[in-house]
Amino acid sequence: MIKRINMNAWLTRDEALDRLGVRPQTLYAYVSRGQIGMRPDPADPRRSLYRSEDIAALTTRRARGRRVSAIAESAVAWGEPVFATAISTVIGGRLIYRGKDAVEFSRTATLEEAARLLWAADGPARFATSGAPTETGLAQAFAVLAALAAKGQPSLGRTATALQADAMPAIAALAGALGATPGTEPVHARLARGWRVEPATEVIRRVLVLVADHELNASAFAARVAASTGAPLAACLLAGLSTLYGPRHGTAAEAVAMLVDDAARLGAKAAIARWIDHDRPLPGFGHMLYPNGDPRAAGLLADMVLEDNVEELRHAAHAATGSEPTIDFALVALTRSYRLPADAPIRLFALGRSVGWTAHAIEQIASGKPIRPRARYEGQLPAEG
Repeated sequence: MIKRINMNAWLTRDEALDRLGVRPQTLYAYVSRGQIGMRPDPADPRRSLYRSEDIAALTTRRARGRRVSAIAESAVAWGEPVFATAISTVIGGRLIYRGKDAVEFSRTATLEEAARLLWAADGPARFATSGAPTETGLAQAFAVLAALAAKGQPSLGRTATALQADAMPAIAALAGALGATPGTEPVHARLARGWRVEPATEVIRRVLVLVADHELNASAFAARVAASTGAPLAACLLAGLSTLYGPRHGTAAEAVAMLVDDAARLGAKAAIARWIDHDRPLPGFGHMLYPNGDPRAAGLLADMVLEDNVEELRHAAHAATGSEPTIDFALVALTRSYRLPADAPIRLFALGRSVGWTAHAIEQIASGKPIRPRARYEGQLPAEG
């Protein structure tokens, strides 16, 4: 039997305000920053409910006081902002690229145009290549960036234009390693041709733009850390790719694919019950930054015809949890619908996000600030005397 959401885990607005002791504007600010989950009230969709465990955690953090160490520690995991950036943000349930709504921008933009926007570049970005690797895939992507990083020029003291010039051939090489054919056309067209899925050309274009950046996620942070040391631009991309390649980040779609397979074999309701009964969060549904649904997924799914079992899973998951699909679910859905390579989600993420990593690396280098946090040591100390 499917476990329904415990309504005691959700509070009304008045209950949330009472526990927090804040004004409504402050509550809404916490929601927009992803610190408090929110969902429509099933009894009255015009009203909202707020996740009690998030409110309890926030109350606990506030009770610690404003000690510098407590603030810094809480900022690492879905906490307060730790960097000033002009690149992108998530606010009010929208992903913003330098003042533009990313979902709207993605309707017509190419990855090259996204690069120009996110890099604040004076000229167009080009990811042209003249040769094709003998093998393609994630292993080749790591190898290509590692080779470029090993012979790259340190980034400190160099202009944004020079760093962008380093980034373009590195991203072009990454595209080739991930399957794009050689040429000067926009990279999405060459990737579709290399994968032999030309009917998916337009959806690949839009995906690459939608995943180009996502504020200060783990891989963007890793790229910034590398940049703060003066590492070559390709090394910053390699740091981003290495961090992306984890089940809590870029390879999260693998768990979604497993859920889709379970749904095809067992039926959507039984598959969902199987995951929930084993106390596992349902992959591909619910995003902390988007309490009302991931707009990237909504934008992609609105224009897609889903396989019957994927569509059934989408509706059954919403009925069971109240959660909307994330970008990971959308990537698995389009992989199945367009018969893309099985690892297309991580390949698309890697190529699209390389543009964002570049933007963050350049912004970090321009700041001139190293990133060197301190640890709170809890181990043993040497004996005195």
